[in-house]
Amino acid sequence: MSLMLFGDKSLDLSLPHVMGILNVTPDSFSDGGAFNSLELALRQAERMIQEGASLIDVGGESTRPGAAPVTIEQEVDRVLPVVEAIKKRFDIVVSVDTSTAEVMRGAAALGAGLVNDVRALEREGALLAAADTGLPVCLMHMKGGPQTMQVQPSYVDVVDEVAGYLLSRAAECELAGIDRSRIILDPGIGFGKTLEHNLSLLRNTAVFRSYGFDVLMGLSRKAMIGEVLGLPVEERLYGTMGANASAYLKGARIFRVHDVRPHVDMLALMSRIEREE
Repeated sequence: MSLMLFGDKSLDLSLPHVMGILNVTPDSFSDGGAFNSLELALRQAERMIQEGASLIDVGGESTRPGAAPVTIEQEVDRVLPVVEAIKKRFDIVVSVDTSTAEVMRGAAALGAGLVNDVRALEREGALLAAADTGLPVCLMHMKGGPQTMQVQPSYVDVVDEVAGYLLSRAAECELAGIDRSRIILDPGIGFGKTLEHNLSLLRNTAVFRSYGFDVLMGLSRKAMIGEVLGLPVEERLYGTMGANASAYLKGARIFRVHDVRPHVDMLALMSRIEREE
């Protein structure tokens, strides 16, 4: 058993866990505008919890390629009421998908259990804020920013460079007082990578696990799946499940997805098969 404490709840990360995506934004790539009212957000959170999600990841800033930035006030106003409402109604780990110190501190005060940052706590004040919350953090790799990340991204060795970056950020977290046992790594599929880069990172998921950190994968409905299969975003469920199954077999244990129930079932069966062995 490998327990990690997420605020008021602990999860056994020797087992797989599904993180349901709850974008409270008007412009996310797959579900922008679908849940950007409190009532709709709560209804979606309840549905994902009923389908077996272990975590709900609330995000108020779209990080899709080309996304426009949001102000601190906009993000706070979008995210904090949803975090508060979910924690009042449901016994679930709430993650905040944010790079903003004010959102981290505010969400932690309302009961959030994880800081999930696509910028790996590089934004001003974010590292100190995350450390002050005492919560686990998920550090993701992104080359460039949402405005520029898909403009001809290049690497000499994508696995070495992404791993090196994440390890350096993890070291900074430890220096700031975030215990190594509370750090999760995410290689950042689709964030400043070509199809070949993404496939290489997926194929080498075990490399990230080998450093002793838990690994989160966020590739739900991503463009790489559409490129391989020639499918639009709304038809990428089976491809997402195939990629996540591969990542699970290579050591990833948290899976950030739009489609909760199919992943819960798939991962429960895969986990049971492994335990039987």
